[in-house]
Amino acid sequence: MSLSKAKLFNPKTFAADLDGDQPPLEVFRSCLKQGRETLRAAHLKSAPGQDIVHHHAWLVDQLLIQAWTLYLEKLQPTHELALIAVGGYGRGELHPGSDVDLMFLLRGNHHKKIQPFSEAFLRFLWDMGLEVGHSVRSIQDCANESRKDITVATNILESRLLHGDPKLFQKMLKATAPPKIWSSKAFFEAKWQEQLNRHHRYHDTAYNLEPNLKEGPGGLRDIQMVGWVAKRHFSVDSIHDLVGHGFLTEEEYRGLIRGRNFLWRIRNGLHFLTDRREDRLLFDHQRSLAKEFGYKDRPGKLAVEQLMKRYYRTVKELALLNEILLQNFQEEILNTGKTKKIKINRRFRSHNGFLEVTSAAVFEHSPFAMLELFLLMETRPELKGVRASTIRLIQSNLHRIDAHFRKDIACRSLFMEIMRQPQGITHCLRRMNAYRVLGAYLPNFGRIVGQMQHDLFHVYTVDEHSLFVVRNLRRLAVPEFQHEFPLESTVISNLFKTERLYIAGLFHDIAKGRGGDHAKLGEKDVTTFCRQHDMSTYDTQFIAWLVRNHLIMSWTAQREDISDPDVVMRFAERVGEQERLDNLYLLTVADIRGTSPKVWNSWKGRLLSQLYTATTRIFRRGFSNPIRIEERVADQKQQALDIVNGSGATTDHIQQLWQTLGDTYFARYDAESIAWHAQSIAQTEATRLPLVAARYHPEHEVIEVLIYTPAKTDLFTTLTGGFDRMNLNIVDARLHSSSAGFALDTFVVLDNSGSDRSRNEFLSHIQEQLHQQILIPKAGKHPLQVNLPRALKQFPIPTRTQFSESANGLTTVLEVVAQDRPGLLHQVALALLSCKLRVQTAKVSTYGERAEDIFFITDRDNRPIRDPQLRTCVEKEIAQRLGQTTHPQHDLVF
Repeated sequence: MSLSKAKLFNPKTFAADLDGDQPPLEVFRSCLKQGRETLRAAHLKSAPGQDIVHHHAWLVDQLLIQAWTLYLEKLQPTHELALIAVGGYGRGELHPGSDVDLMFLLRGNHHKKIQPFSEAFLRFLWDMGLEVGHSVRSIQDCANESRKDITVATNILESRLLHGDPKLFQKMLKATAPPKIWSSKAFFEAKWQEQLNRHHRYHDTAYNLEPNLKEGPGGLRDIQMVGWVAKRHFSVDSIHDLVGHGFLTEEEYRGLIRGRNFLWRIRNGLHFLTDRREDRLLFDHQRSLAKEFGYKDRPGKLAVEQLMKRYYRTVKELALLNEILLQNFQEEILNTGKTKKIKINRRFRSHNGFLEVTSAAVFEHSPFAMLELFLLMETRPELKGVRASTIRLIQSNLHRIDAHFRKDIACRSLFMEIMRQPQGITHCLRRMNAYRVLGAYLPNFGRIVGQMQHDLFHVYTVDEHSLFVVRNLRRLAVPEFQHEFPLESTVISNLFKTERLYIAGLFHDIAKGRGGDHAKLGEKDVTTFCRQHDMSTYDTQFIAWLVRNHLIMSWTAQREDISDPDVVMRFAERVGEQERLDNLYLLTVADIRGTSPKVWNSWKGRLLSQLYTATTRIFRRGFSNPIRIEERVADQKQQALDIVNGSGATTDHIQQLWQTLGDTYFARYDAESIAWHAQSIAQTEATRLPLVAARYHPEHEVIEVLIYTPAKTDLFTTLTGGFDRMNLNIVDARLHSSSAGFALDTFVVLDNSGSDRSRNEFLSHIQEQLHQQILIPKAGKHPLQVNLPRALKQFPIPTRTQFSESANGLTTVLEVVAQDRPGLLHQVALALLSCKLRVQTAKVSTYGERAEDIFFITDRDNRPIRDPQLRTCVEKEIAQRLGQTTHPQHDLVF
């Protein structure tokens, strides 16, 4: 749909309407409404973003000038003033929901005398339907405020005269121009620091799940930053004028405008969609805009993921252009007359601390130098970065990274050298990705650049996540960070060929978004890479195995009962040997930590380390010599007694307790926990039952709760209701029944108490509340009566139940996948109670919006659940309580 100004505002028709019977306000209001509806219709028919922005600004110009003229005639202010557009509106850019920023410019200091006029005029604009930001200033006010506040100086820099004396306007511009106020150097330094602070608020990445397309890195504000500095220093009217100054190439300018127009169109869509100013690309808006932009779901790729991939790639390109331009500005404005060049080799030199090529033809004559550059950045930490002119040359020579380039022995050797360096790998790979070299050299990596997964679990794009994983692995190898993960740091220090682990980290998710099993597809990709880079058959198979199996340790630790020797043995058989285990363990830790800052916690670290230690023990003893359960139980009891000695608890009392507990109990805890249980129970008189004891584990940042009380069929339901009422997040539950008719249950909950003092009070609170809950049970929260956070509402998860057999065949594994919400675990407990089933162990995991709870269950006679009617009972009860349709699946093999 083509836009014409005549469709938005016809002066003759407007004048006739004003002379008619309608009140002036209704004429203005109707014209604005009709004009905006015309713009909305044009947008929905794919009008370019720049047309909407510029035509909207023009429409508002006409209405403001007409209103200003009307009120000048009506009120006749006694002192001269001009109407000035400032800020984005001053640039002639106005999005559908953006504020109209105005300044009333006075010739003298007559603020109070023109107040009746300004208030009446502004009230008219607000009633018309405009969102107006305003200021009333004299020329001296402009100078004073600009001197104090860089934001005011920036707004005035973009000012535009709408009505009034041009000489007055020019006098104001002269009074606020450099060098009187904000020299070019001071202005650039202030705006540069402002950008750094702004980027930091958005975690220095454009790859946020719900990005702010104005303020985030690579967003519209970064483009405006370039325009501000250019206008302040060069006095140019547009960014295109930088081409003539040699700061931008014509191709870069077109790329910058193309990216800006795409962001403008998205922002227009957001404003029309919400009927207000909105710069956050929220989940629900993403889906609506994807449909509006014509994207459709395809196998392996949702429409919204396609839109967001284009968004992320756009802001990535804009961020690179921003870096190039700001570095050019830095040299032009801050480093004038200071040049220090140091030769590095025939192809490169240091220019004021930045790496640059010695000739513009270097990459043409020696294409391999595009990889050599990154190796030099790794090996020469004194270099501050890559010079803008060289970054530009890389971009113009990317086409040389082709099949022939990838086969070149020099290029292959350089890339492997990059991966083998003892320092700088993370920064190097990120720089390669930012400059688009990594995706050009590894085309399959290029396909995942900007690829998102539309959920709350994966907060980074696939490429960003992969580089985070490599970063996490590298950090484990840095001695100064050894205190963060002592075990993992020790393991990585003993690794042979750490580059194999880094390559696995780079490739583990490379096949995401293609459809099919990404681990299998990634295995093929990394095998091809290793062969092309002349790696040995053993190393190739080793890395390929890591990529293919990079999820199995996380799966086993978080979803299976790793206190069961059969589970650990099965895992050990799949891994095969210690070297694989060491690398898989490190890759798993790095992978989970690189998924989201909220996904990793010390409890998951504990589960992984326990599985690692138990598997290592099997490898040391040999598969033919496993630890017998009798040995393990005897060893656990003796160690526990050694710990208990001297505590005041008698050995006789403890032995009597232990005789009522089966071997399974001792196999599921370490000796220290068994000793704590024994001491707590032995020192509690029967009249003081139920016993509730709680303690904090600082190394794992969790609270462990012990309950010892006469057994009841509804105890698990009662306890989950109590935890739920205290808003505690259970991550592990283990339930035991003694032959004496008592229940010994333990729960692990995440700690949210804060300081040590408040934590001690919190532990007492837990003990008191659960003690009362057991004596006088109260219902927990019902998940259907809880208001979910906005983000969670955008990802409804259908409830699903799955049954399978445990590794030892003694229990049935029930997996419940559902929308994460308060009260969920309690409702599942009620469902199991209703079907007369027992929970032996529960493992609770949350992946963004999705809860995946694992229950090891039996019937009342402690037998696995093989009766189809019982399974159907569970499915129906869970579906009814969680309020969503289940999709039952039976006998899944994990």
